Amino acid sequence: MRGAFFTKDKSKTDAIISASMLASDLARLSDELTRVENAGIEWLHIDVMDGVFVDNITYGNNVVKALRPISKLFFDTHLMVHDPTRLIPLFAKAGSDMLTIHLESEGDAAANLSEIRRLGMQSGLSVKPDTPIERVYPLLPYCDMVLVMTVEPGYGGQSFRKECIEKVRRLRDHCNENNIDIKIEVDGGINADTAKIAKQAGANVLVAGTYLFGAKDMSDAAYRLR
Repeated sequence: MRGAFFTKDKSKTDAIISASMLASDLARLSDELTRVENAGIEWLHIDVMDGVFVDNITYGNNVVKALRPISKLFFDTHLMVHDPTRLIPLFAKAGSDMLTIHLESEGDAAANLSEIRRLGMQSGLSVKPDTPIERVYPLLPYCDMVLVMTVEPGYGGQSFRKECIEKVRRLRDHCNENNIDIKIEVDGGINADTAKIAKQAGANVLVAGTYLFGAKDMSDAAYRLR
């Protein structure tokens, strides 16, 4: 079933793993998706960069559309773009399951998050490492997930910024205190050690790229993240 959130063995953990396509072998993408699925990983994290909001340019809705028929993975699409407003319907049509926009992007965040849901996707809101987490609190009613970046967005393979974990902890505490049921995702420098720190702080979705795709045994690497 496409879009499953948890592993079959829920006794291991409630954490969701989202494999970052940015670290995959793009020349063998179909094989890489099969590898992810065979490792028991639930989500595929798709970083869309426009060369404006961040320096790099990656891929767009056409790639999501091409991958959708060949994969049952939950497509966790992260828009690192200057203004996501006009792109939302394109990714809905292409087959994204979750669409995450940046708080720091242009446009009306509340309206964009509402539109993401209206088009049948789950809505996510991301913040850069230096953005105060309290800025997302008024927008939580519009969110299914908040992505706390633990590196500066735009480049893969960066080192984990431990100071960002306090933001995860404050966000989870705020949600618990206000009976808000939301997923908290972390992205950047996630490995077996940093995953443990992130989960202890309250994160329950872990984006990992280099750690997974660089592993000889992706199944074992995923197990260690859990």
